[in-house]
Parts: sequence; structure tokens; C-alpha cells
Amino acid sequence: MKAGQQTTLRTDVVVAGIGVHSGQPVTLTLHPADAGTGILVLRTGRDGAPDSEIRADVRAVTSTTFATVLGDSDGPLCATAEHVLAALAGLGVDNAVIELDGPEVPIMDGSAAPFVAAIDQAGLRTLAARRRYIKVLKPVRVRKDDAWGELRPNEQGLRLETDIEFDHPLIGRQSCAIDVTPQAFRRALARARTFGFLRDVAKLWSAGLALGANFDNTLVVSDDRVLNPDGLRFADEFVRHKALDAVGDLALAGAPLMATYRSVRGGHSLNCAVVSALLGDRTAWTIVEASHAPRRVGGHADVGAGLVAPAYRPDVS
Repeated sequence: MKAGQQTTLRTDVVVAGIGVHSGQPVTLTLHPADAGTGILVLRTGRDGAPDSEIRADVRAVTSTTFATVLGDSDGPLCATAEHVLAALAGLGVDNAVIELDGPEVPIMDGSAAPFVAAIDQAGLRTLAARRRYIKVLKPVRVRKDDAWGELRPNEQGLRLETDIEFDHPLIGRQSCAIDVTPQAFRRALARARTFGFLRDVAKLWSAGLALGANFDNTLVVSDDRVLNPDGLRFADEFVRHKALDAVGDLALAGAPLMATYRSVRGGHSLNCAVVSALLGDRTAWTIVEASHAPRRVGGHADVGAGLVAPAYRPDVS
């Protein structure tokens, strides 16, 4: 595959599961798309309502309280979009259509790994058009209480520096720093699962949330241990999942970023606020084509039984 060219999928690929919050079954299909399309979301099957198509763009974000939700003026269309967006961005898919017949992207195993497997099954195809990047020119920072996020210039591509802090003996403070390439995304981030605290179940159930959460799709944390029989996939799986979420949320910039993203106690709300702040300051970024970017600019690339409440509180997820 030629470095610097836009990519899409070779063929359609289908995954199916349930929504972690809605509990509803949903089928998601990834379709190829032409150069310059970007990532589109096509919502079908809405009880007689016409199909709706939106661009996966930060301007389409309607909520970040319990996940990243995309929609239009008529309301939300695609909840919990972050994991499939992370898989597409992490593997370097520039153009695709995400079609889903339910209100929420299927949670699968709580990570991006099933979407990575689906993209691998479909394969990637190189397109004639050059890839375009958003090059950050100066720092852009957003602070929300004790959380903050900042994008800084980085000539080498996308780098994540993620810090989290939870008042819990199994988590505490964790940090993760990674240069986001397809290889690094696969190895270090894709398999990290969403996590939830058993103590929060009743509150979220009463709000009609976490109705699809279970041991198969959520890392379950009690007061003193991880309840999943298979334990942790990484010693620091919690912070790795936050970094995974950030890859998906940053993809809502609309093009791969040449930037370092530092996030401290952040989550979906902060991630999207930083992207909005960047795009809202036209002096903070410019568009460059791949011929003017280093080869390693790489996030977009050359690839080849208990119910629980996920940690989607706005200040931490």
C-alpha cells in the first residue's frame, strides 16, 4: 500500500451485537467510500422514518455524557461511536460509511478489537488522492474543573499522552504515552476494554442506561477486585482504554491530526471540547497533504453474568 495515499475498504463487512446502554440488538456494516468522502454514518431502520446520513464530525456531536453520540437537528442517530471510529482512524481508513440499523454501535467485547478484525477481513484499498492532514500550529488547551486537554504541534504525526486518576485501589493514577501508528494501535490500544464500577449500577439502570452491559463486554470493578474471570488484558488496561476513546473522539476533527494530545483526567466531553476549540481557531491549524508530511505521520496508515455500569461519567470517561 502506498504511503501518503487515501484509503478505503476493499469490500463491505458486517458485525452485529447489542448496545451497551440501550441493550438493543444492532447490525453495523462498514462500506467502502470514494476519496474525499471521509467517514459517514448512515442510520437505517427507524420505524418508517427515512434513512439519515451524517458526517462523523465534532459538529455532529449531540452528547458526551455517557459516550460520544452523533446526530442531527432531529436528534441522536449513532450512540457510542468512539470504538468503531477509533478502529477506522487507528488503522488508517480515510473513507468509509458506517451503516447501522439501531440507535447505538454494538459494544462487542468492549474494545475496538472486533472492529479491527472486521476491517482486516474487508481489507484496505489505496485510492488515487493524497491524504490530507490537520497540522496543529500552536497549543490549544481546554480545562474543565480538574481535567484538561491540550493539542500541541507535532511534525511526526499523532501522539497521545493520557493520564487518569480514580479514587480506587485498583486504578489510582495511570499514564500512557503512545505514537499512534497502525502497528502501535493494534498492539497497545485496540484490545483495551471499557470498564465500569459495580457500585454505579443502580443509578445508571434507573436512568435507563447500561442495559446491555455484562461481563462479556465490560471490565467489571468491585471495591477491591476485577470481577471478570479472565482478569485484565493489560496491567494498565484502564488508561489504555481512555487513550483508545481519545483516538475515536479525535477522529471527529475530520482528518488525521499532526499533533500531540495531552489529556489529564479527561474523557469524551473534554476530547470533543478540545477538537471544537482547535477547529474554532483558524490560526491554530492548517491543512497539509501527505507529500508535505513526514512518512511516519502515521496514525492513518499503511496496513495492511452480572450487569454493570460503564465508567462514562462526564468527568472521567
